[in-house]
Amino acid sequence: MAEITDTAEVPEPGRSSDDNKPRRGGRRGKKGPLARLGLFYRQIVAELRKVVWPTRHQLTTYTIVVIIFVLIIIGLVFVIDYGFSEAVDFVFG
Repeated sequence: MAEITDTAEVPEPGRSSDDNKPRRGGRRGKKGPLARLGLFYRQIVAELRKVVWPTRHQLTTYTIVVIIFVLIIIGLVFVIDYGFSEAVDFVFG
């Protein structure tokens, strides 16, 4: 049986095997604050263009569903609170 004596290290993705020193900022690290702010703004705009925005009908439907849900929860909390206050009045009152 043959033993394997040397191990081959697998480099991190995007790095060569002989590049063992930690990466410094590169091009991004040398930009000034305004350039970085501009890059940040361009990235925000690019991400917002990828968003699938709801139609007016979908937005109206979602809004109505949320309002109805909130009203139901308000009613539930009111009933539970009223029940507890009556129970406390009965026990301690």
